[in-house]
Amino acid sequence: MAGFRRTPRGVSARFTAGQAGILRNLVAQVADLVGGPGSADAPPDGPEGPGEAADDGLPMDLAAILATDGPPAPPDDPVLARLLPDAYGDDPDAAGEFRRYTEPGLRSGKVAAAQTVLATLPATGGRVRLSAGDAEAWLRSLNDVRLALGVVLGITEDYEREFASMDPGDPREAYMHVYDFLTFLQETLVRALR
Repeated sequence: MAGFRRTPRGVSARFTAGQAGILRNLVAQVADLVGGPGSADAPPDGPEGPGEAADDGLPMDLAAILATDGPPAPPDDPVLARLLPDAYGDDPDAAGEFRRYTEPGLRSGKVAAAQTVLATLPATGGRVRLSAGDAEAWLRSLNDVRLALGVVLGITEDYEREFASMDPGDPREAYMHVYDFLTFLQETLVRALR
């Protein structure tokens, strides 16, 4: 795979069926973890296309926009805690208040980014062509998957050195290859958007 490249109308990349399957599976798992079961189901495309929001779905009631029904405490799950970190590590009260106002929006944004990836990446692989907005959603979703996989694998800043010296019998080796592939996709997408 050559990664993402710039085109006159955005960016594009080509995926094999295996690559698409792995990526779609991981993106769907993160979406379901963040948004609950069934969150990965892509919404029907409107006139805006995948990843584009229609104004019709926005609440017009100020009370609904400012709703404070988010959780005040960080998630117990270490992957969710990494995806939805505290804003104020030194002040649990301020962190809880901030989380209460922002977490529902963060979760819905992460699910929407995942749905964009799932809507634009064919299950059988092939060429993916992304607008600037879709590419940004891909970056957010790839980052979320990398963060989640990094927590599960215990990846640190030295992962490249650890990966290079990893015993081929280590059960994490295949997943490290997937993590490396996700890193490659994210890097090439960033470069293509410059």
